[in-house]
Amino acid sequence: MLVAAAVCPCPPLLVPEVAAGAAPELTAARAACTDALGVLAASRPDLLVVVGPAEQSGRGPFPEGAPGSFRGFGVDLDVRLGGGVSLAGAPERPLPPSLAVAAWLLERTGWSDAPVEGLGVGEPLEAERCVRAGAGIVARADRVALLVMGDASACRMLKAPGYLDERAAGFDAEVARALGAADVAALKALDAELAYELKVSGRAPWQVLAGAAEGADLGGALLYEDAPYGVGYVVAAWS
Repeated sequence: MLVAAAVCPCPPLLVPEVAAGAAPELTAARAACTDALGVLAASRPDLLVVVGPAEQSGRGPFPEGAPGSFRGFGVDLDVRLGGGVSLAGAPERPLPPSLAVAAWLLERTGWSDAPVEGLGVGEPLEAERCVRAGAGIVARADRVALLVMGDASACRMLKAPGYLDERAAGFDAEVARALGAADVAALKALDAELAYELKVSGRAPWQVLAGAAEGADLGGALLYEDAPYGVGYVVAAWS
């Protein structure tokens, strides 16, 4: 059963070493992520599963201790999922960037409350398959918590990665409302085609969360919502 969830954005800029001089711009987002992870710890889960967007080659699953790196972003910084050591003989497949950011968040907050596993999901994955994946995750232990990584639209301003799209603000507002209200039905109903056009990386992970939360009767709280670089970042906690 799902006992708690934290929803966080996944830009590498969340890591201060990557952001460098721009690091203060996401101070509030980092603080909100810390608060959301505190909700996960308080739920005393038997298993924490981290879910985030990934390309085909990096979808996992990833065991505790899987390595990640920010060297591709010009920073000599390595992380491991859950802070553990990879099992002997286990393949050292690197974490996709979204899960590397999650690993950094877990290290930053000193996570030691439950075993951790990672799962990357592809942007094109259909809603029905996302929902089924979520249901499968929560069937694995009596008390499961999720850390769900993903960004909203990348089209909120002219200098955004996806340029300005007038549909982006409305889409992001509905996402923030649904995540803040733990509205499972609304998350399941997100328009995958529109999400793709708006360069939303979080749609599939959020729908995995919706599948995991079916029948759990969790309440939600919106902790942060902004678009400092023209990309929608949302932090929410469910418990």
